[in-house]
Amino acid sequence: MADDVRRVLERVFGYAEFRGQQEEVVRHTVGGGDSLVLMPTGGGKSLCYQIPSIVRDGTGVVVSPLIALMRDQVESLQQAGVRAACLNSSLPYREVLQVESALRAGRLDLLYVAPERLLGDRTFELLSNVPLALFAIDEAHCVSQWGHDFRPEYLRLSALRERFPGVPRIALTATADEPTRREIVDRLGLRGAPIFVDGFDRPNIRYSVVPKNNPRKQFHAFLRECHPGRSGIVYRLSRKGVEDTAEWLRDAGVDALPYHAGLGKRERQANQDRFIREDDVVMVATIAFGMGIDKPDVRFVAHLDLPKSIEAYYQETGRAGRDGDPADAWMAYGLKDVVMLRHMVENSDAGDARKRLERRKLDALLGYCELTTCRRRTLLSYFGETVPERCGNCDNCLSPVETWNATEAAQKALSCVHRTGQRFGAVYVIDVLRGSEAERIRRFGHDQLSTYGIGKEIGAYEWRSVFRQLVARGLLKVDMEGYGTLSLTEASRPVLKGEVEVHMRRDLLPKRAAKPRKRAAPRPTADPSKWSDVLWEALRQRRTELAKAQGVPPYVVFHDASLREMVEQQPSTLQAFAEISGVGETKLERYGEAFIAVIRAHASPPEKAGAAATEQA
Repeated sequence: MADDVRRVLERVFGYAEFRGQQEEVVRHTVGGGDSLVLMPTGGGKSLCYQIPSIVRDGTGVVVSPLIALMRDQVESLQQAGVRAACLNSSLPYREVLQVESALRAGRLDLLYVAPERLLGDRTFELLSNVPLALFAIDEAHCVSQWGHDFRPEYLRLSALRERFPGVPRIALTATADEPTRREIVDRLGLRGAPIFVDGFDRPNIRYSVVPKNNPRKQFHAFLRECHPGRSGIVYRLSRKGVEDTAEWLRDAGVDALPYHAGLGKRERQANQDRFIREDDVVMVATIAFGMGIDKPDVRFVAHLDLPKSIEAYYQETGRAGRDGDPADAWMAYGLKDVVMLRHMVENSDAGDARKRLERRKLDALLGYCELTTCRRRTLLSYFGETVPERCGNCDNCLSPVETWNATEAAQKALSCVHRTGQRFGAVYVIDVLRGSEAERIRRFGHDQLSTYGIGKEIGAYEWRSVFRQLVARGLLKVDMEGYGTLSLTEASRPVLKGEVEVHMRRDLLPKRAAKPRKRAAPRPTADPSKWSDVLWEALRQRRTELAKAQGVPPYVVFHDASLREMVEQQPSTLQAFAEISGVGETKLERYGEAFIAVIRAHASPPEKAGAAATEQA
């Protein structure tokens, strides 16, 4: 079987070598062993169960919670010549019968099944009468009741061990801290099975967090400067936020689409299909979008609202740069975000234990946002991974943040909240601190307070940063029911007494950005003088044509990495084309001549000159 594993990797998937722990996981699974596999998004988890499903006798059954993921995986496998199908609620009954017939006849290497369908009596009965290679439980973190993607039906997957005791099970996820791993092992009955951890680092992603000043202008400036005309995802917490953001992005010339649960099913599906199958579309969405989306060329993921936890943030940002090319995880956050999430935790219907956990998760996320040190180091340490002090690819490493002893400013802020009666919001308290002459301050008599005007030396923007950090650290709380009024917490007492110092990051007012253009800058056009640019665009165009003709996304034909290798290597024969990464036997037969024809037509001048000389000779 060792030779079979290597043969499938090369001939079916077109790769010369495994990555990380892939080979160890594959061989363990081919040998019939259970396991839990943790690999970062884009790290190659799929091969860990796809290759064993092909090598072992029988059909590999993949449990997947998302229809979009199933469809992408099946299309990609079929392109590589693998016999794959899926069973989910989107299929018409006739197709369900066809898939079931193919399974009984032994004509499937892999079958993707939604968990609720797998656990039905009809499917259990069907699977009991056919040879099975393995069960792969994808997105295994969904089994965690304390996680951000909990799905009740996943709890019932423990039945697979009792119903199919001789079939190996492999659980896979890209998002699981130590408690979640223990819960996966316990609930899926994987005690004693090895846990393969291949690291959580995504070195191609640049992490950046900016304090909100004018989030629309800030994000548009980021988009214009870093990723004009490229695919990306923008996350908002509310449906209204999604609609508003998509609208102003379209007004700015960005091809932006909305996605949230309030849209009709047909519109959601159409928008998702456009995002997956077209280049350079930006999706503005709630967290309902993205899990299981296999699109490799997402160049950025932006959060205009805070996610609910570091796990959610890591998973959502992981949808950027799956192809390994440089990508950005950009987030803007402010005091309102902190207040809203704290309010959601405190006013949820969850029990006390769940609320305590949610508070800890939120505190960890806020700590990440307020960091002055390497973001990647803190993010990965949350998942138990040790990395160097500086990654060199996050905002804090690239532009070190200044810190300052903010003890006196914190005392002034806390004292002013107390003296104004703990019944006003941050904007009003800042006005008192800065000695505003607004009529309402005189009406309440707060111009007579000892704290009136004692903060004139600090600008309003810097004061907002101070209050945001005080709330983030739990020294102030905000009453959402009372229109955002601030009040002191027990933790503020030692600060007011001078028993502890408070050090903060210094957020400086950003420089005035240039006035944004009416339309976003287009993707740079190919330089006619550079044959490599012309060839690159010609290959992309050919890929798009072939994909549209088959109704599949372009990346299902070939990833960008394969096209870049074609530009570099310029294979002019099928034998040479077979050496390109990602070119298996089926794709070589299906696409080899078409892409070689493009390469020959756009070969570099030296290549053409050599070919002409050879022909003349």
